[in-house]
Amino acid sequence: MRTREIKVFFATDIHGSDRCFRKFVNAGKFYGADVLIMGGDITGKMLVPIVESTGGRYRSHVFGRDREVGAEGLPALRKLIADAGFYAYDTTPDEIAEFRERPQLVEDTFRKHMHQTLSAWMSLAEERLAGTGIMCLLAPGNDDPLFVDDVLGASDMLINPEGRLVELPGGFTMISVGYSNPTPWDSPRELPEEQLAERIDREAAKVPDMSKAIFNLHVPPKDTPIDQAMLLDEEFRPVMRSGSPVIAGVGSRAVRSAITTYQPLLALHGHIHESRGEASIGGSRSINPGSEYSEGVLRGALLTLSTRKGLRGYQLVAG
Repeated sequence: MRTREIKVFFATDIHGSDRCFRKFVNAGKFYGADVLIMGGDITGKMLVPIVESTGGRYRSHVFGRDREVGAEGLPALRKLIADAGFYAYDTTPDEIAEFRERPQLVEDTFRKHMHQTLSAWMSLAEERLAGTGIMCLLAPGNDDPLFVDDVLGASDMLINPEGRLVELPGGFTMISVGYSNPTPWDSPRELPEEQLAERIDREAAKVPDMSKAIFNLHVPPKDTPIDQAMLLDEEFRPVMRSGSPVIAGVGSRAVRSAITTYQPLLALHGHIHESRGEASIGGSRSINPGSEYSEGVLRGALLTLSTRKGLRGYQLVAG
């Protein structure tokens, strides 16, 4: 059989950054990739109001400071907010007062903008990737609300890999679990370690050949170079020891156990933005490309897979 090489571009944790998503879609052509994989935490974290004031002026609070622009500055302000991973929302002082009285209205508005933005992104991806032959997978992560699955599943071209075995070019297969072990933030997709292990086992049972399997597990394996982060207390403040923040492994025991047991060719992770790098567990390679979404920087991993030799190599990239 003739050897074939497959190039995969993997990125994760863009958290609503419009700039990062556009870079992700363009990465296929830029890197000559056959497959694009977004590993989870696609959606943004909050609405940022742009409040209309007197005299045709508009005010917003972005990156810790107040900003005021005229009508001509609105497009740039909206772009600044969107590129940083937030949802710009044009509003009025009266509506802001109503939001304070009706918290559910804030949640409904936030959800609406999340849905609209994700749908627009999917249309953009379909348009840019049509006719290229590039396969594109968009997976949810622990920060993505459950309704996101329905949005991602609405496309005939883009693939939501959560809960299914996906056949990649070259005979490689991939399973995905976007859930995490418990975090301090009580995000939408969290499970106790035992339940997370059961979910991974259920997906792993679908894999025909572990030597050609990719495990897209959003949370990294515990106590490895790719799960290191500051510990936080109940008030979300850094835990300090001898004047320095305590750094520890905050990944998942279930994920580490699954990789140890099943020994897939490759495991792809995100979740811990600051823990960019790789780890080896037995014969399996785990990779976390990290994230700098708030700066508009797309971090990723460019993987080269060989139908004969498995993982030929990888490169951590940013742009």
